[in-house]
Amino acid sequence: MRTDTPQTIYRKDYTPPSYWVDTVEMGFDLDPAITRVATRLTMTRNRDSRNKSLVLCGEALELVQLRMNGKPLTKRAYTLHDGTLEIFNAPDKVTLEIETLTHPDRNTSLMGLYVSNGNFFTQCEAEGFRKITYFPDRPDVMAKYTVMLRADKKKYPVLLSNGNLIEEGDLGDGRHYAVWEDPFKKPSYLFALVAGQLVCQEEKYTLQSGREVLLQVWVEEGNLDKTQHAMDSLKNSIRWDEERFGLELDLDRFMIVAVGDFNMGAMENKGLNIFNTKYVLANPRIATDADYAGIESVVGHEYFHNWTGNRVTCRDWFQLSLKEGLTVFRDQEFSADMIGTDSGRAVKRIEDVRVLRQAQFPEDAGPMAHPVRPDSYVEINNFYTVTIYEKGSEVVRMYQTLLGRDGFRKGMDLYFQRHDGQAVECDDFRAAMADANDRDLTQFELWYSQAGTPRVTVDTHYDPVGRKYELTLSQSCPPTPGEDRKLPFHIPVKVGLLNSHGSDMPLHLEGHAQAGTTMVLELTKEKQTFVFTDVPEQPVPSILRDFSAPVILEIDYTDVELAFLMANDSDPFNRWEAGQRLAMRRMLELTRDVQDGHVLADDDGDEPVLTESFRAMLDATALDSAFREFALTLPSETVIAEQMDMVDPQAIHTVRRFLRRSLASALRIDWLVAYQSNRTPGTYSPDAASAGKRGLKNLALSYMIELDDIEAHVLAQTQYDNANNMTDRLVALTALVNSNAPGKVAALDTFYNEFENEALVIDKWFMLQATARTTDVKAVRKLMKHSAFTLKNPNRARSLLFGFCNGNPSQFHAVDGSGYAFWAEQVIALNAINPQVAARLARSLDRWRKYAPVLQGKMRAALKQVADTKGLSKDVLEVVTKSLAN
Repeated sequence: MRTDTPQTIYRKDYTPPSYWVDTVEMGFDLDPAITRVATRLTMTRNRDSRNKSLVLCGEALELVQLRMNGKPLTKRAYTLHDGTLEIFNAPDKVTLEIETLTHPDRNTSLMGLYVSNGNFFTQCEAEGFRKITYFPDRPDVMAKYTVMLRADKKKYPVLLSNGNLIEEGDLGDGRHYAVWEDPFKKPSYLFALVAGQLVCQEEKYTLQSGREVLLQVWVEEGNLDKTQHAMDSLKNSIRWDEERFGLELDLDRFMIVAVGDFNMGAMENKGLNIFNTKYVLANPRIATDADYAGIESVVGHEYFHNWTGNRVTCRDWFQLSLKEGLTVFRDQEFSADMIGTDSGRAVKRIEDVRVLRQAQFPEDAGPMAHPVRPDSYVEINNFYTVTIYEKGSEVVRMYQTLLGRDGFRKGMDLYFQRHDGQAVECDDFRAAMADANDRDLTQFELWYSQAGTPRVTVDTHYDPVGRKYELTLSQSCPPTPGEDRKLPFHIPVKVGLLNSHGSDMPLHLEGHAQAGTTMVLELTKEKQTFVFTDVPEQPVPSILRDFSAPVILEIDYTDVELAFLMANDSDPFNRWEAGQRLAMRRMLELTRDVQDGHVLADDDGDEPVLTESFRAMLDATALDSAFREFALTLPSETVIAEQMDMVDPQAIHTVRRFLRRSLASALRIDWLVAYQSNRTPGTYSPDAASAGKRGLKNLALSYMIELDDIEAHVLAQTQYDNANNMTDRLVALTALVNSNAPGKVAALDTFYNEFENEALVIDKWFMLQATARTTDVKAVRKLMKHSAFTLKNPNRARSLLFGFCNGNPSQFHAVDGSGYAFWAEQVIALNAINPQVAARLARSLDRWRKYAPVLQGKMRAALKQVADTKGLSKDVLEVVTKSLAN
């Protein structure tokens, strides 16, 4: 922990390292209490560096010995200060031998080398390697690694590290060893080791080139029956990357290891990917449809990093989106392609945009707003954000929208041709895209350097005599911390025009050849007018098809036009979007009524346009069930809050529940028909079609339970009792818990007793209760006393604390401020255990200025309480100080 003012790191201050590392040899004597690490580095002075000293990073280490070029170094030759080891007057060529001690069983931060359930694991991104040995721990220092692991053979029979296994054997004293060699240069953040009691599922896999590779999924004993989906996802990922981008697995083996204690979802360490169990373990008994989809996505993401992140990596951490934004785009495209249908791709696109709007748009409008390529940070772990990942992915997607799929592939090919084996910048990726397609993308750089969500306003004019239709697009972007004035972005706006029959019109843009029925307009100025000719009637515009840019679209549709688009638009995204706009408009009206003191009555639920649009969607059985589920889901309370100048969580919650009850009552028969007709009898399968049917069926159940009558209770209880998969069972349990059904307490107890040995399911059990409508702070405190709860496990902490603080806004934002006092208490407690997880929880109050005055004072007091805590980590301190300042 640090008590001094943490240093701010600036991108403009980047300087190359004083020394390059050529090779790294490491020997580990693994013991939970004291692990001894011997490291030999061969290093060469960087002639471009202005720093003459050799500087290494280290944290929480005991330095036992330090030798340079075969001679011990006296303390006069180096200094240890504030996490750095500086050696003076080092020669141009250096062989440095370092011996350190570390204490894995005390490492609750889960960064560096740590112990989980008796096994050893590592997490080195972003700056965890310095907790293992002294090293120039930065991504632009790339070297080849050879690693020897030594440990008690009985306790730790499995010894894994990056690359290829080249030797193993017994040491004759009850211990054994394994030597691993990674043939590719890599930065230290990609180093990994695993040791312990593990078993694996393995398969031989033949690449398109004919080369055979070994694929392994390592888990703890008893979990082998939950690895097949992860293995299948890995094979699909390998095949997809070969077919879509011509990229082949470059090692002889590829390993996935699952661990229950992990700060993130997974980590792409070269050839040895370490995963949170949440994204590996699945079978119908414990995993939902969402879990299966999440595993496929994350396995793909980490595998795709082998090229976009490992073979080509970041020059510095400011370029994080170079690998993460690009790889999120790749995993999104992979998941969409795995579904294999146009409607399936559309559902995946909607799902990704919902995440963007619910999490990234608020971030872009808050005190932690930062560009896709930040200009500064205090703690880099705080910048593994939805802006870096999801918005970064949207920036990459815009390249494909502007250049076309073939043009994007050409840019990717040139990127690898130029930069394989290098640590580069976001500008290098942009240059490859521009040069491969002979395009000027200079203005596009602003997507990397400017924070905030642009707003695109649409004005239209139709000239029936001249048969011309003018589409005027204007862009603006509100100020963000440190950025008052924004320059115009380069925004691709995909458009179509619908005639009165709901069909797409052929597009004739003045000065351009006919472009079919959808075209991309390039908005590069603050205001531009695009003129379409030969337009026979007043059209209904379909703007920002496929969500072609991460912007807020402002267009003045009537309710009738929105209903028309919801029923007819050929673009599935905009068809969904029309329904969301229609519902949002009504909910905002009702929220204002509630704030004005109006008590909602049954006649307020008379929603002819919205109700009939929902009825038509329920009856549109030709449409994909998954799409209909998304179209019939109301905007979340978080998304509604973003549309308000002053957030009133209680009013929002009241209105959303009221509207759901109104739709449940008006469409009761239709919901029941949808429920019955989307059953999936027989053996469970997580395929997209079956998952879509379950999704629509379970959405219908969630609406019907709003009526809270005997029929709905029986339906939910029957589904719970008879479910043959976790998806149906968990939805039914959720319905019971959020009702007055007499069997809900018994169902909660039964569920826990059946799954008490399945950690991932018990996480769901805690999350379900944390987000229940009636769960207040007292209930959460009671759940924290449950024998299955621990703050030390990130998954368990996220399921209960994050579930309540981020997923139950009406209860968390209780007017008495009890939620905020609880939040402060838990952030401080987590800070002492795991600063990275604590900082994530700290983000729950970073938008405090957007709330009603009665809440603001209590939120500020809670933030101040955390900020004034002694021994606060820089992770948490950065979040709370920025929240208070902006």
